[in-house]
Amino acid sequence: MADRTKPIIQVWPGVIAATIVAVLTLGTLAAVALRADSWAGLGPSEWAAVRFTVLQALLSALSVGLAIPVARALARRRFVGRSVLITLLGAPFILPVIVAVLGLLAVFGRNGLISSAFGLIGLEPVQIYGMQGVVLAHVFFNLPLATRLLLQGWIAIPAEQFRLAGSLGLTAGDVNRIIERRMLREVLPGAFMVVFVICTTSFAVALALGGGPRATTVELAIYQAFRFEFDLGKAALLALIQFGICALAAAVMLWVRVPYAIGVGLDRGLIRWEARSARYRAIDTLWISGAAVFLLLPLTMVALRGVEGIINLPVQIYAAAFRSILVALASTAMMLFLALPIALGSVRLRNRKLAGAMESIGYLAIASSPLVIGTGLFILLFPFVNPVGLALPIMALVNALMALPFALRVLVPAATQIEAQFGPLADSVGLTGWQRVRWLHLPRLRRPIGFSLGLAAALSMGDLGV
Repeated sequence: MADRTKPIIQVWPGVIAATIVAVLTLGTLAAVALRADSWAGLGPSEWAAVRFTVLQALLSALSVGLAIPVARALARRRFVGRSVLITLLGAPFILPVIVAVLGLLAVFGRNGLISSAFGLIGLEPVQIYGMQGVVLAHVFFNLPLATRLLLQGWIAIPAEQFRLAGSLGLTAGDVNRIIERRMLREVLPGAFMVVFVICTTSFAVALALGGGPRATTVELAIYQAFRFEFDLGKAALLALIQFGICALAAAVMLWVRVPYAIGVGLDRGLIRWEARSARYRAIDTLWISGAAVFLLLPLTMVALRGVEGIINLPVQIYAAAFRSILVALASTAMMLFLALPIALGSVRLRNRKLAGAMESIGYLAIASSPLVIGTGLFILLFPFVNPVGLALPIMALVNALMALPFALRVLVPAATQIEAQFGPLADSVGLTGWQRVRWLHLPRLRRPIGFSLGLAAALSMGDLGV
């Protein structure tokens, strides 16, 4: 009986953290809905926003197809500066949205590089505002994320499989059909779903590049319902629709996903014999170079235009930067106190359904509206304290919640692998509770935790919607 109670005792921090997440997502939505004066339904403009949201999210998520050849090229090529390039390719995802949008305008705007080049040959400038601008910006932001997710799938394939393919004389097409496609059938639906959900909850991109009512997302419609109409019923309905869209996307991707047992290897060096020809080297170079130019050119334009004015910044900018750093640090700490217990608790639970439920609660934030969460917290706190005085702590808390799904995506697989390798030994010596976390998990989770902390801090520094 004592052995059966140990997992329950060890996962109670995860249960508490998951309960906090549920209250902050579903609880705040309920608070907004209960305070609504009426539920008159949605008008034509709101339903147009729903249709636009789904369409632009689908078009943006299809860009995951562009990430396949880029990730394949990075997986099978080794060159000087490869790790630096992979790091730089991830910069758009963690940059402030407005900064990245300014970079896109510098390249694709009416006065940008491409429009100027078109003008020299008598063509019309690029029209970046509207559907095309929103999709372009989402591809710019999420192509690096999709590439990193797919690249992890390629890295997980044991080198022995490619060695065997080389010894059998298989061509690149054979390797793609027998090895790579099977991996993609498991990894690709998840990457598509993540990008789709991120684009569904888009706010700043639609605000900056939407170009009018025809290019309004659900998140932007929620903002308008709060800011201009203070219609809590409409905001709650839109938030529920947004939840439903994201939940439906997740269900479809889980149904499409085909689990694939990749196997284990001996961590040998990877050699891709089937891709050594000059033709495949040229193709991989073309994809890597094209992705690098598309992602890094706008960032370079922002840097070149910003360096000359950095010494003339007013004092207020430095004060705002100091507050942003404080909020980012607080948000990072809060995220860790939520993510680590949920990750470890879901791994330690023996009941797989309960473990899946705990982990799923942690992912709720990716489908939530930060505007609804903030307003719900305002409603809940108003009878007791002045919410305005707690603006910065609330901002840090909501930012931590928004970064939580990405942290769990990194921590849960790593914790699962640790428990599979060392869990039985830790159980045999009676290593439980905090001692288990301290001596087993923390030393081996340093890199995933460090990556999660950096990601949370970057996302918090670049936030606009919260």
